Amino acid sequence: MASVPAYAPIGTEFSTLLKSERRNAYSLTPYVEWYENSLRYPDSPVSKFHRENFGDRPYSSFRQEWEAGLATWDPKEWAEKFKASGARYVVLVSKHADGYCLWPTAVDNPRRPGWHCERDVVGELATAVREAGMRFGLYYSGGMDWTFNQRPVGAMSDVVASIPRGDYVAYANAQVRELIDRYEPSVLWNDIAWPGDAKNLWTLFEYYYDRVPDGVVNDRWLPWSAPLAMSHTRPGRWLIDAITLRQMNKDGGLIPPVPPHCDVRTPEYVVFPEIQRTPWECVRGMDESFGHNASSRPEDFIGHDELVALLSDIVAKNGNLLLNVGPRGRDAQIPELQLERLQWLGAWTQANATAFYGTRPWVTPGDKLADGTPVRYCAADDDVFAVLQSPPTTVLLADVVSTPSTVVTTTAGDPLQWLDTPEGLRVDLGSSREGAFYVVVMRHVAARGRSAA
Repeated sequence: MASVPAYAPIGTEFSTLLKSERRNAYSLTPYVEWYENSLRYPDSPVSKFHRENFGDRPYSSFRQEWEAGLATWDPKEWAEKFKASGARYVVLVSKHADGYCLWPTAVDNPRRPGWHCERDVVGELATAVREAGMRFGLYYSGGMDWTFNQRPVGAMSDVVASIPRGDYVAYANAQVRELIDRYEPSVLWNDIAWPGDAKNLWTLFEYYYDRVPDGVVNDRWLPWSAPLAMSHTRPGRWLIDAITLRQMNKDGGLIPPVPPHCDVRTPEYVVFPEIQRTPWECVRGMDESFGHNASSRPEDFIGHDELVALLSDIVAKNGNLLLNVGPRGRDAQIPELQLERLQWLGAWTQANATAFYGTRPWVTPGDKLADGTPVRYCAADDDVFAVLQSPPTTVLLADVVSTPSTVVTTTAGDPLQWLDTPEGLRVDLGSSREGAFYVVVMRHVAARGRSAA
């Protein structure tokens, strides 16, 4: 819905706001999907934009344009583009914080009856994605629904305090069960927290795993508890904001607290510094927002080399990249700058598939070589892959030593000249190479001080 006005202020990352001690900092969020919340702050950039362009028009009225835009939506075309990007699974937002549902739910909203799409957007995309050979997952905003709680959200303490209670617990529980029954999502991706208590949550997980035995849940299912209830007190709000500020300064970005159970961790716009034993995915948009922001400039989007480096870093640390696509609300089309980045990923992953798909972390994720060249490692079977960014003609891989059966090649299988030295494995990359990145494949090597890979 927010992708119809498609506006949020640019130039400030959400992580910066999370670190801010400014009052009501979240009213300045670059996340377009928070448009309705930003309208609750009369002096926010979004409120000013809305007054200038839409007067006193209510947010809910954007529904008409959004649903009309579905007339030009082709879920098969979307699925083809996702597949071509190298994606292996797709997670669709079924309901965000504005409460609008993208499927014809039989669980009607008691606060805003009929607040759902009659067209089965979820079902149509699920079919298209699966027919294209990918897995299909669903995002559901379980911890925030502004049709149940209109509290303005200006800080993390407000996020927690705005988790709806009362009749919303049964409503959310029934909707998630409905999504499980209808679509059997391979990924059940909740956001913010879960409004029910631990018993309610465990019953829901049992229901999900019974119907989707190989399904996975993310880490944003923290159940309602006494500590969360402290958000309704002044000392509790102060404590939540203080903890958030400390965590943000420590981690550099938003990393959800570990819940009682999860299969996948989901840091937002930030990457873990080391290899993780628990599977994880970096979730982020292509610019500073998840929803489509018509105000974003080309320089606000992640660049080609930054995107490939990000993917390499994530894979080296046992993670996936869950890259958001934010279509235009008025015509359900994916903007060109986003399509361009999907194409970049497709070209890279297709040319270097063996260095990404089905790999595992090596003994170290890598860092920088002695000459400053960034390097990331991953492994599969007897092979170790080194992804090098803008390397010189010859590189010295100080983490790697050879064995009697070592072979070094390109991803195409072309042999590379190499030499084992006391400082590490020296590899000659040659002079004829294209692009800023180079992948070296090393079979039967060992990490310095360890046995063969």
